[in-house]
Amino acid sequence: MEHIFPGATATDLSSDAEARVSSPGYQAYQLLHLGFTVAPILAGLDKFFNLLVDWEKYLPSFVSRLTGGHGHELMLAVGVIEIAAGLGVWFKPKIFAYVVSAWLLLIVVNLLLIPDYFDVALRDFGLALAALALARLSRAFDH
Repeated sequence: MEHIFPGATATDLSSDAEARVSSPGYQAYQLLHLGFTVAPILAGLDKFFNLLVDWEKYLPSFVSRLTGGHGHELMLAVGVIEIAAGLGVWFKPKIFAYVVSAWLLLIVVNLLLIPDYFDVALRDFGLALAALALARLSRAFDH
């Protein structure tokens, strides 16, 4: 270890690691990392089962027309993308947290096109900001 950190002892390096793990920033990173892994995977899986909600109700009518009435198939593709994004966050949060943030912003735009879902759009905007915070924290805490 001497050649990596000149003058540092094993005790110094151990206490630095302990301080880092107990820091509020690292704990926030861990919470966001877990949350933005699990939530997209669960939401993506639910696109196949509709246990949480009928996801097709979040499609604007013009999108249903563009897909030729294949909204269900579109939501299955969305589910696959969300599962991949969640796995991406788990393995490469420095990259995929930005992907999830951008995805959530697209969802916000989609929701703004549907009357009565402005509250959900606001919530998803907050989630997009949290995913962006994870991306920034990943620069410091992801190895």
